[in-house]
Amino acid sequence: MDNMPASSLLQSLNEAQCKAVTTDNPRLLILAGAGSGKTRALVHRMAWYVQQKGLLPSEILAVTFTNKAAKEMQHRLSQLIQVDPRSLWVGTFHAIAHRLLRYHSQEANLPDNFQIIDSEDQLRLIKQIVKQQGFDEESMPAKKVSYFISRNKEEARRANQCVVTTHESQILQAIYQQYEAMCFRQGLLDFSELLLRAYDLWQQHPDILAHYQQRFKHVLVDEFQDTNTIQYLWLKQLIHTNNAITVVGDDDQSIYGWRGAKIENIHQFTQDYHNVEVVRLEQNYRSTKVILSAANQLISQNEGRLGKELWTESEGKEKIQVYGAFNENDEARFIVTQIQQALRQGHDAQDIAVLYRSNAQSRILEQLLRQYDIPYRVYGGMRFFERSEIKDALAYLRLVRHQADDPAFERVINTPPRGIGERTVEKIREIAQTQQISLWEAAAYYIETTKGSKAVAQLTQFLGMIESVRVAQQSYSLPRLLEFLYQQSGLLDYYQLQASEKSESKAENLQELLIACQQYQEQVEADPSAILTQFLSDCALEAGSEIGDQPSSVVQLMTLHSAKGLEFKTVFIAGLEEGLFPSRHSMQDKKKLEEERRLCYVGITRAMNRLTLSYALRRGYGSYSAPTRLSRFVQEIPSALLNKINVSEPAATQNIRVNTSTPKSNNPFAIGSWVSHAKFGEGMVLNQEGQGESLRIQIQFKQAGCKWLVLSYANLKPLDTLRN
Repeated sequence: MDNMPASSLLQSLNEAQCKAVTTDNPRLLILAGAGSGKTRALVHRMAWYVQQKGLLPSEILAVTFTNKAAKEMQHRLSQLIQVDPRSLWVGTFHAIAHRLLRYHSQEANLPDNFQIIDSEDQLRLIKQIVKQQGFDEESMPAKKVSYFISRNKEEARRANQCVVTTHESQILQAIYQQYEAMCFRQGLLDFSELLLRAYDLWQQHPDILAHYQQRFKHVLVDEFQDTNTIQYLWLKQLIHTNNAITVVGDDDQSIYGWRGAKIENIHQFTQDYHNVEVVRLEQNYRSTKVILSAANQLISQNEGRLGKELWTESEGKEKIQVYGAFNENDEARFIVTQIQQALRQGHDAQDIAVLYRSNAQSRILEQLLRQYDIPYRVYGGMRFFERSEIKDALAYLRLVRHQADDPAFERVINTPPRGIGERTVEKIREIAQTQQISLWEAAAYYIETTKGSKAVAQLTQFLGMIESVRVAQQSYSLPRLLEFLYQQSGLLDYYQLQASEKSESKAENLQELLIACQQYQEQVEADPSAILTQFLSDCALEAGSEIGDQPSSVVQLMTLHSAKGLEFKTVFIAGLEEGLFPSRHSMQDKKKLEEERRLCYVGITRAMNRLTLSYALRRGYGSYSAPTRLSRFVQEIPSALLNKINVSEPAATQNIRVNTSTPKSNNPFAIGSWVSHAKFGEGMVLNQEGQGESLRIQIQFKQAGCKWLVLSYANLKPLDTLRN
């Protein structure tokens, strides 16, 4: 390995990065702002210690949060100082823990061939234990138990160390104890157990810990603000007077508190270690001055920050657009209009991203992007109609429409869990195959020929529930039918009652499906008896619309959480309304509200050249819509940095009432349609009253405000394409 002159290692770095790379302080916190080149600084510091301080690559441990980041770090380091990547200890917390346990399986009380189980395997084991304990899946969902176990392990608590304050927590602890015993007996480790077992290994074998304290002369940790309790404790075990530690992070980008990350860790670091040197990387190489000024002003509202101020030499002066939409349809239409214009001007689709707080917001955006043939991808997630909970709801509707739909029957018979086990389903399958009948008919036959049992009672109730919804179909509108189905099946309640971010997202998606039904009812000309069939057909076509080769360059749709670590030339952030962003759960909790503000900061700093923020004056929530208020996050940005389009004062939102009647798609002046007036310009139809020559329509014009016009005299022109 040839030595490289120090100047060669430092020539591409700015002054702050050079300081971070070369300081001899063994306790270093690199406070790295968004787009400030933190990975470059981290890799060059590793190279500096090898080339200039004489460390062997194997004497350095670098911990990351994703496999992608680990591979990138290995690649950069091997290119920089030409080392064999195999000699490096670079990986995620879980990967490093796994490597240690393989080396010391005997001391860790593990078989040599111990197995790592994924989340599905874990849920399967938990379901077995829940059943053995005499509970059913409905009263004690496996996902709830899994969440309890994982959270306790992340807090370094074994089953006998859990904090038990309620009867339910006693039950959860008992299941955790059974699960722990089963995994120990079978040599199985879930992901949370990897770190806890590695922590226990060092606790119980000080000689092994001492070996690694001597071996790893320098420990470096990326994304330190995202560490949880067990990760921090594991690192504290390892760091000794004989080794150095460098942590890189940004407290302003700590956005994963809901999954166990502790922002307190990065604050605690300077207290737990003496003489910590803090180096701030504040020069941003990504965004314009306007965007950074907005981000700095926003995040300054948070208290207890370690503090930094991003700056750039980039001269871009374009202001941040803020668009006040009339409703979520108008918001999506505006965003897609802007994307269409950018593509026409030669911008690359892959340089454009639309960010949102809730997964459910993607549906209307996806619909319009498909309508206007703009290729897109939902980054880090599934398209709306591919999401499991949406497939469940549609399977229910399919079964209501056609009871011989066997795939739909199998999908929902025990979704949500209702005590109909796999053994019962298998017997129904055997009857159907033997008698060549549908599963529905086989289930009815099974009920008739089987003596009373809990499964038979639940099966009878299930068939009766589907039948009641089928009868309701004859008199209910499409959205009312889905709402009734949610009530009867318990599908929506199942997710709403589970206290997790993932379940909340699924519930929001189911509510969004209600909005889709409402809009479909309003827009499609169909006989009431046929609208369900037509809706299901169109949903199936939308779900399969991207089969085949995809363009290499597509617009990216993603949640704000998924956007961390990414950058795009043009960024849209949708849904900046109180109760949506910040979320309603955070508005009364200072700690959660500050995390929401950090999330907005992350979203803003994804943008390189252009940033657009949007909100809706009214937004649909399930079967109803309500007025909204502009997010405080937008109001915390100085007006001088903003170009406001159609933005009203919060009080004005109370006066806009969007009629939710059922105009048909062949009406060019339907609610939500765009029209043009010779004097007032372009506007959106909000309401209608009267009929024939007396028909009046209410229009919110972009420049002239809200007006009522008599249709027969107004000489309006429909705009049946997106506004240019």
